[in-house]
Amino acid sequence: MVNFSLVILSLYFLFVNPRLLPLLIIACIVILAVQFVYLSLFLNVFLGKRKEVEQAPRPVSVIVCAHDEEENLKELVPQLLQQDHSGFEVIIVEDRGNDSTYDFLLNATTKDPRLKMVRVVHKPEHITGKKFGLTLGIKAAKYDWVLLTDADCRPNSKNWLKQMSSHFNDGIHLVLGFSSYQKVPGLLNSFIRFEAFLTGIQYIGMARLSRPYMGVGRNLAYRKSLFLENKGFHPHLGLTGGDDDLFINRHATKGNTSVAIGREALVYSKPKTTWKEFYYQKIRHLSVGKQYNFQTKLLLAPFSLSWIGVWIFVVPVSLTPAGYWLGSLLIARWLLLIFLFHKAPCRMGDRFETWKTPYLDFIYAFYYLVAGLVALVSKKVRWKI
Repeated sequence: MVNFSLVILSLYFLFVNPRLLPLLIIACIVILAVQFVYLSLFLNVFLGKRKEVEQAPRPVSVIVCAHDEEENLKELVPQLLQQDHSGFEVIIVEDRGNDSTYDFLLNATTKDPRLKMVRVVHKPEHITGKKFGLTLGIKAAKYDWVLLTDADCRPNSKNWLKQMSSHFNDGIHLVLGFSSYQKVPGLLNSFIRFEAFLTGIQYIGMARLSRPYMGVGRNLAYRKSLFLENKGFHPHLGLTGGDDDLFINRHATKGNTSVAIGREALVYSKPKTTWKEFYYQKIRHLSVGKQYNFQTKLLLAPFSLSWIGVWIFVVPVSLTPAGYWLGSLLIARWLLLIFLFHKAPCRMGDRFETWKTPYLDFIYAFYYLVAGLVALVSKKVRWKI
């Protein structure tokens, strides 16, 4: 309903009140200029060959917080223990499970000393379950570097630990990885992957531009000492989500953050299978953005708002006789976007069907408008539907 109202409003300005058309054309030029600037900056980041300062891999504690994830853990745990890396441990936090996860882990830990289990039976009221579980897992870690992932994730390579830990340099305290989604047929899956790549383009691109602001908990590493010295997830203990991006938003700087991308650093995650599940997942993710610092909001807002503005204003104006020439600029933007979605996923270790980009661009604009507004006004967000 919000989308329809804005489209009708823009058409009213164009055809009922044509005196506003010159102002709308100026607004369209500004919107497209902002898009060209951001897309060009991101493309330059992923086109350039950046030489990373790497060193011999260091020991690392892999931490997975799991609630009723027995089937996923039966796949993930062997893959983690088969990693080609010396000096690592795997800590599974069994968070108040209702299935047989505890029994599975109890048996598995007797077969490999690198596998450990931390069990959560009760949690304090003032902290969400995942934050409490991760806090216990991090405190139990033997090594200073902890690498986080989720139970429904799968490393793309046996060298995942080696690749991520090769970025653990003396001056670095956080390493941002990328997590894609498994490819399956269907429009929903295409959109989920498109949205994940766009998110990766933004946070990895900004980190490479010396403006790190978030990471994803499916593939994220930082020092245990950084976590403990800064009182962990304080002051966001009661928020649903935010254990990854808000922690990074609070502590990442251009000097203490590195990026690890490529096929061997990639982690795949299982995508949602219904639009309803995906919608609530994204509401949860977007609602956390309200807690970003002011500089981050100022950095991201022009890109997001101009993306929406392309479809709400630029496209309708380009259909008028006075604004038809904007169509050529729209085509130029789409070509730039398609090229970006060809190069960036490749650099992040995956592939995307670039021919899908134009219509997913349209869906994303209105999805982001609706989901963003709902997330903005939501006071309490559910973890699952």
